[in-house]
Amino acid sequence: MSAEIPTFDIRSFSGSKRWRLEAENSIVVLALAAMMLLPLLEILLRKFAARGIPNVSALVQHLTLLVGVVGGALAARDQRLLALSPLSDSLKGRWRRAAAVLSQGWSAAVCVWLVVASLRFIDGERRLSQELALGIPKWWVQCALPIGFASIAARLVWHSGAAFLEKGLTLAVAALLLAVGQWGGLDAEKWWPAALGVLALATVLGAPVFVTLSGAALILFWGHGENVAIVANKHYSLSTNSTLPSIPLFTLAGYFLAEGGASKRIIRVFQAFFGSLRGGPAIVTALVCAFFTSFTGASGVTILALGGLLMPVLVSARYPERAALGLLTSAGSLGLLFPPCLPLILYVIVANTSAQASLTLREMFWAGIGPGILLVALTAWWGIRSGGETKAPAHRFDAREAWASLVGAQWELLVPVVALVSMFSGWATPVEASAVTALYALITQTVLHRDLHIVRDLPRVMTECGLLIGGVLLILGVALGLTHWLVDANIPTVLGDWVTAKITSPYIFLLAVNGFLLIVGCLMDIFSAIVVVVPLLAPIASKFGINPLHFGIIFLANMELGFLTPPVGMNLFLSSYRFKKPMSEVIRAVLPMLLVLTVGVLLITYCPPLTLWLPTWMGK
Repeated sequence: MSAEIPTFDIRSFSGSKRWRLEAENSIVVLALAAMMLLPLLEILLRKFAARGIPNVSALVQHLTLLVGVVGGALAARDQRLLALSPLSDSLKGRWRRAAAVLSQGWSAAVCVWLVVASLRFIDGERRLSQELALGIPKWWVQCALPIGFASIAARLVWHSGAAFLEKGLTLAVAALLLAVGQWGGLDAEKWWPAALGVLALATVLGAPVFVTLSGAALILFWGHGENVAIVANKHYSLSTNSTLPSIPLFTLAGYFLAEGGASKRIIRVFQAFFGSLRGGPAIVTALVCAFFTSFTGASGVTILALGGLLMPVLVSARYPERAALGLLTSAGSLGLLFPPCLPLILYVIVANTSAQASLTLREMFWAGIGPGILLVALTAWWGIRSGGETKAPAHRFDAREAWASLVGAQWELLVPVVALVSMFSGWATPVEASAVTALYALITQTVLHRDLHIVRDLPRVMTECGLLIGGVLLILGVALGLTHWLVDANIPTVLGDWVTAKITSPYIFLLAVNGFLLIVGCLMDIFSAIVVVVPLLAPIASKFGINPLHFGIIFLANMELGFLTPPVGMNLFLSSYRFKKPMSEVIRAVLPMLLVLTVGVLLITYCPPLTLWLPTWMGK
């Protein structure tokens, strides 16, 4: 089966245009393939030849940069850059066209500004004359940054309207903004608040998330007389972080599973073992969604890939349509706390680099298991209750069917084992473990089950994964630029002193954090929130003596609620698209589940052993 992800088919184009589109896709496919194969080759050479590939880590890290840049351009090409405001979708006619011209014009101007910042950054790097590997100057690869931002700017202008008049007006808006900023004689110290106001307006009108974050960073650096090249520098440093390649590789493994037939086989297993219980369909939904989300990174792929399979299961069990819709939408982010989910990895990276923490992926993975099980159990419990008279089992347990389902899904059920054993056994780094997992998932779906055709399907699946990763890294990289300004302006210290002066109890502080993060979840996506908010809150939590692991899980559990909170909860949009329901109906269906999960978050917050027992025990 194939996840129904909104995209366009390049076969509808012809001639040179189709060739260009396929060439762009091929860059992402080849880069992801190299990211997967190089760490595997490194493991083999280290094992059998007692030597590895020179600078292989740097090569893989810069391939991640390439995937991020080209994937971001593909997201702009497919008009799938994540936006904060739903206002543009509610506007009609000329008002919608006007909003698109203004928001995309501002967005294109910000992208051109990022091109300038990138060129300044590369000029400084070129003077250092550093080599990446095999005699390749590092600045050659860094040139992907300005090229990528320029491509995004051009596509934002092109997609701003159907008519050439609208495209021309968008280009004029972008040119006017750039001209005023460059030659308007504006006093940056006086005008930066007004520029932030215009950015806020563009965000409300539909500007992408990365434009909001990068625009804020650029304006703040400009307004305080600092070099805007820092934004490009931080984007580069995050994209080439030594742990970051594990994110696209684990996500790639999830895409192989979601796009193959693994969904049906895993559902069959859980139905065989839990379908005979009271409320079995609800239990199956919670478990299957948690399994897939742990690999797809809570990206919404779970809803898109499994929604068409699980909704008929719930409806045939006579679940009310609203209850089924709410359960599926809520379960789509359940695996967020289970290893090797993307937010867990990202939190460790950001906390260690921007909040001076000393967390390890191993600790974070163990810490998330207990709270993750709690949220899955609460979701299943509510699903059972919401089924009303459907709680009676649909069939009796059949040992033969259970065994047959296990045999049919044996390779998929071993995916988490492969990931965790390769990582925790010590013979592979996190990046190498993610490469092993991706290759294993690829083999299960192409060789063992033959659900995916190597020539026909793999390029499509890998392109889709690269597009998702590109959109995410685009946000994360520029968000780190904004974080740098906040830290440089001493905002965390000032905020920490103010909070500790007003609040003396760690319990009151944690309650305030939960309320604050609920608001953050309503306004920001999880990736931006991790990069921007963690450096502000994590140092304050340490002043109250809160364990960094415990606080990290509290943060991520609150962000899990963010997938369900309007107006920008990603699961709400994807569920509305997948099940063809109005947003208002999806929100009403999710509200009871949102309250239940809030109770779970409070339990996680005020019961530290739930988080800390397992990593402490495994550490011993």
